[in-house]
Amino acid sequence: MSIKSVKYNDIEIVENEYIKRDYMIKISIPEFTCVCPRSGQPDFAIIKICYIPNKYIVELKSLKVYLQKYRNIGIFHEHVTNKILDDFKSACKPRKLEVFGIFNARGGISTTVESKWPE
Repeated sequence: MSIKSVKYNDIEIVENEYIKRDYMIKISIPEFTCVCPRSGQPDFAIIKICYIPNKYIVELKSLKVYLQKYRNIGIFHEHVTNKILDDFKSACKPRKLEVFGIFNARGGISTTVESKWPE
């Protein structure tokens, strides 16, 4: 599977019934996996998504299936975190969005990537 097979339209949306209210939705995905593009070794992370919805909210099962597609894809931590932000933004067009990739240590180095929109 390649990165091109992971698309924003895999994320289903639902109408936001509280569009006049600014409220924060916080999602935590503690079992995210992808593959290091250099070593081929698995990378494990917690992905946290925090957003203020606009017209739509994200249906969580579709988000889970979308994120599982990264399991066998070789991608850098920085790239996957920003791709998740871009795809999530394209899917539901929130008022505000933050994605955090908190990657487990491997070889003595751990990585946390924070991506925000609007910047």
